Amino acid sequence: MDIIIKIVIGLVAAEHFYFLWLEMFAWTSRGKKVFKNFPPHLFEPTKALAANQGLYNGFLAAGLVWSLIIQDALWAQNTSIFFLGCVFIAAIYGGITADRKIFFVQGFLPVVVFILMVVK
Repeated sequence: MDIIIKIVIGLVAAEHFYFLWLEMFAWTSRGKKVFKNFPPHLFEPTKALAANQGLYNGFLAAGLVWSLIIQDALWAQNTSIFFLGCVFIAAIYGGITADRKIFFVQGFLPVVVFILMVVK
């Protein structure tokens, strides 16, 4: 069960590294294809804002990766719970304020990890 939990945490981290790349480096190219509801003329003026969001997604990803390499099991679990909780709260906020789809894209895997931790 522990290996499955770590794999899913790794998937959440990978997802947030993707968000980092998308928002920091591909906002005006790939971002237009991903965020189809966002007005095309606003991508260039919001490039710095998107990069800031991407940086925060990178911090979440880094924290999740950190939780995977901590040797102490309790510390690793608590660290992963903290960062997964941050991801889940961001998913709730994004789902309420931006697009309901964000809640499902960002919030699903952290919930899976929480459930796996409880049934472990």
